Amino acid sequence: MYKNKIFIAIIFSALMITSCVKDLDVNPTDPDIIMAGNLGDDPVYMKQVLGKIYASFIIQGQGANGGDDISASDGAFFTTMRALWNLQELPTDEAICAWGDVGIADLNTQTWSPSNPFLTALYQRLGLSITYANDFISLTKDNPDMVQYNAEARFLRALAYYWYIDLFGNPPFTTEEDGVGKFYPEQIQRAELFNYIEDELKSIEGLLGEPKFSYSQADRAAAQMLLARLYLNAEVFTGTAQWDNCKTYCDKVISSGDYSLATNYRQNFSADNDATHNPEMIFAWVQDGINTQGYVGTTFIIESSSDAVYIRAEDYHGLTSNTNWNGNRATREFMYLIVDTLATYGGAPIPADDVEFSQSKDNRVFLKMKKSMDIPSASASGDYGIGVYKFTARNADGSQAANYNTAFASTDFPVFRLADAYLMRAEALFNMGDADGAVEDINVIRERAFGNTDGNITATELTSQFILDERGREFYYEAQRRTDLVRFGQFTDGNYKWQWKGGTFDGTQTSSHFNLYPIPGDEVSANQNIKQNSGY
Repeated sequence: MYKNKIFIAIIFSALMITSCVKDLDVNPTDPDIIMAGNLGDDPVYMKQVLGKIYASFIIQGQGANGGDDISASDGAFFTTMRALWNLQELPTDEAICAWGDVGIADLNTQTWSPSNPFLTALYQRLGLSITYANDFISLTKDNPDMVQYNAEARFLRALAYYWYIDLFGNPPFTTEEDGVGKFYPEQIQRAELFNYIEDELKSIEGLLGEPKFSYSQADRAAAQMLLARLYLNAEVFTGTAQWDNCKTYCDKVISSGDYSLATNYRQNFSADNDATHNPEMIFAWVQDGINTQGYVGTTFIIESSSDAVYIRAEDYHGLTSNTNWNGNRATREFMYLIVDTLATYGGAPIPADDVEFSQSKDNRVFLKMKKSMDIPSASASGDYGIGVYKFTARNADGSQAANYNTAFASTDFPVFRLADAYLMRAEALFNMGDADGAVEDINVIRERAFGNTDGNITATELTSQFILDERGREFYYEAQRRTDLVRFGQFTDGNYKWQWKGGTFDGTQTSSHFNLYPIPGDEVSANQNIKQNSGY
C-alpha cells in the first residue's frame, strides 16, 4: 500500500534538532543528522522534521531498536494512540481488557487515580508532540517557503491540545513564543484553551493544502473536521453549545465534494483504507507493515482483540507472528446496542447459532460471541464477552496487503472520516430543532450500512438516544466512545450501565468527577503552577 514519504521519512532518518552548538554553521559528521544550523540547507530536512511531529502520535520513538522518546519502559505500550485508545474505550461499554497490567483494572471500572500510568503516558506524549511542534513552528514562522509546513505543525499542535482539553481539561500551556528550556509552564483553563484552539484552526484553515493534496498530511478538510468536533463538544468544554458552528464546518467538508462514503464500510478498517483506495478517509495515522513497525495503533487493536480460540488473528486478520494477545472485548450491553435487533433481525431474538451475527442486516457488525456474553469479573479471561474483529490487517476484499508483514498491520488508524461529518451534522441539526435534516444525514449512513433503505428511520423515530447509539454503531473501537458518552451525560450517570462500570457485575453509577481525567500526580507535584482537577 502506498504511504506518503513525509511519514515514512522519519523511520529512515535520525532527526536531531539542537541549539546546543556554538557554531551554527558547523556541518554534522553524519549527513543523516539534522541540526538547527543545517536545518535550512535542504527542504527535505524540513519535511523530515515535520514528519517527526506526525510520527510522535503513532510510533514509540526514534531511539535504538525503536526506543521510546520518553523512557526506557515499554514504549509501544504507552504510545499516544495506544494510550488514547485505552482511555477512550476501556472505561466504556465498548471494551474491557483482561490484562493485569497496572492501571488497566482502574480503567475497566472507572476507579482510576492520578497515578494511573496510562494517564501519565498520554499526558506526557501529548506534551512531547506539542514541544516538537512549538520548536518547528518557531524555526519556520518567518520562512515564506514553509508556510504550509508551518500550518501543518500548528494543526498537529491544535490536535494535541484538543485531546488535552477533552481528557484533562486544564493542561499546561506553551507555544512557540515560550521556547524550549527549563521552566514551569502555566496552566490554562478549559474555556480559554477552547478559544485558543478555535482561533488557531481558523487562522490556518486557508494555509493548509487543498483536500487530498497528500494523504498522510493534514489538509484543509482535516482542520475543518477538528473545528467541527471542537464545536460538537463545546457545551462540555465551555458550558455553551455551538451547534450552528458545528454544522457550518460539517457543511464545508460534505459540500466540497472531495470525499464520499466508501462503498464497503469495512474498507475504513482494512489495509487498503488509505486515500488512494478509500474516498472516505480525511485524516489518519499512517501505518505500514514494513516501514512503521511496532505494537501500536491498529496492530495493537487487532492483536489485543484476537485470541487463540474464538478470533484467531491467523484466520480473521492474516497476521501469523506474535498473535492472539486475548485482551480486549466488548460488553453484552454494547452488543445489544450495535446489533440493533429491531432493524437487523426484524425484532426477533438473535438466533442461538448465529455466533458471528451473520444474519444481521447491518454490515457494520463485526462481533462474535465468545464462551459467554457475560464477563464473570472485571479482569476475567478474554475468552468471555463479545469479540470484536472490526479492524483487520487484510485488504477489504480479503487479499494480502501490499506491504504485508506477519506481525505488523498496514492498516491506518482513522482520525477523521466523512461519516463523522454526517453524524456530527445530524446531531447539530437535531439540537437546532431540524429533525428532518438530521434524519436525512443519519439515513445516508444507514443506507451504506444496510445496502438499501431497510434501516432508514423517520423523524418521529429520532431521539437523542438514537443519535448516541448510532454513533456507537458507526465508530466503535475508533477511540470516540468516552467523549460521546460524556457529551450525552451517560458516562458516569446511573441511567446507562454496563458490566463492571463502577466495579459491579451489572454496573453502577460513578462519581461525575470521572467525566474528566485527573492531571497526573507527578505533574502536580513537579509544577507549582498546576492545580488538580476537582474531585481528585
